[in-house]
Amino acid sequence: MIYVVGDIHGCLDPLRRLMAQLRPSEDDEVVFLGDYVDRGPDSKGVIEYLLTLRGRYTFLMGNHERMFLDFLQGKERALFLYNGGAATLESYGGLRQISAAHLAFLERLVPYYETQDYFFVHAGIRPEIPLQAQDERDLLWIREEFYAYSGRFRKTVVFGHTPMREVLMDEDRIGIDTACVYGNKLTCLILPSRDVIQVSNSLDR
Repeated sequence: MIYVVGDIHGCLDPLRRLMAQLRPSEDDEVVFLGDYVDRGPDSKGVIEYLLTLRGRYTFLMGNHERMFLDFLQGKERALFLYNGGAATLESYGGLRQISAAHLAFLERLVPYYETQDYFFVHAGIRPEIPLQAQDERDLLWIREEFYAYSGRFRKTVVFGHTPMREVLMDEDRIGIDTACVYGNKLTCLILPSRDVIQVSNSLDR
């Protein structure tokens, strides 16, 4: 089986509760779709937790990790801060507290992951462009041009990035960013069954 986890955004408690329900075996794969940081209360704690996981894990780059790395390199600093980056810096207690292990984690993130039947990506893909020819900015940022596309994709594309109240479950595209950081749910999709496991981020959970 493949377990796919949507956007976390610094929400460590829902992440812990979700992972406690999954319990993947040695043969199972787990794919995280990116956006581990920003906006939520504990971006540092989320990355620290992800670093403890052992097994067949794939961690994708999200647009918020890209903004974080750009910020650390002195680029587009206002963009990162405007999009929730201040909460990330606060969770670390300042720039100097970001460890080498966390930086290495961010730099190892991959833009997509592909299997025989699925294409996993943070935001989506540009329609009618071969998968290997996709621009990284589209993989991290695209929205309506992808998920509202009227055609069909060759593989089922599993994505996050665009927050929705409920999972978008179409035949050839599945969106699982269910707005955890905004008080909704953190979602895990199980493939190939398409079952969904969710935990709430509301106070009345």
